[in-house]
Amino acid sequence: MNYDFDALFALAKDCGFDETGMLDPSTLEFMPEVRDMCRSDKCHNYNRSWSCPPACGSLEDNAKRCKEYSTGFIVQVVARLEDEFDIETMMDAPKRFGACFLELSDKLKEMGLDILPMGAGGCTRCKKCTYPDEPCRFPDKLYSSMEASGLLVSKVCTDNNMPYYYGPNTIAYTGCILLK
Repeated sequence: MNYDFDALFALAKDCGFDETGMLDPSTLEFMPEVRDMCRSDKCHNYNRSWSCPPACGSLEDNAKRCKEYSTGFIVQVVARLEDEFDIETMMDAPKRFGACFLELSDKLKEMGLDILPMGAGGCTRCKKCTYPDEPCRFPDKLYSSMEASGLLVSKVCTDNNMPYYYGPNTIAYTGCILLK
């Protein structure tokens, strides 16, 4: 299928993303070391969410799923900090990313596109995940993070000619959307 990436990038910008770029799914490398970072549970979501390991599937499952997609694009929220102690902006940036990502994913699905969204951090659709006691409330809208899938975000960006670092006093949150 041919996609109008100019239109898709414009839609991403309308949803609030600051930067967009192309993604070649063949560049995606699923790394056990990244999954090991999840297992260390620094974000406090390991084994607590349908969108995080181990519930989000093995590296092999994620790699197989991604091979079904022919193209994609990267989206980023890039926050500019007033200074290195600008905690308010640091805390707001992931919330902004999550809201933008949900809006973009929903709009792409409403357009009838077959997408595989991978965000920055776990799914934020529900205030509290039902894992492991009940099934996911929105399995058709559930998404995992790039990291939970086993992807090193900086490498994905580098391999796809997309900046990962925007200079001093910036913080970037990166996700991607794969398209069939």
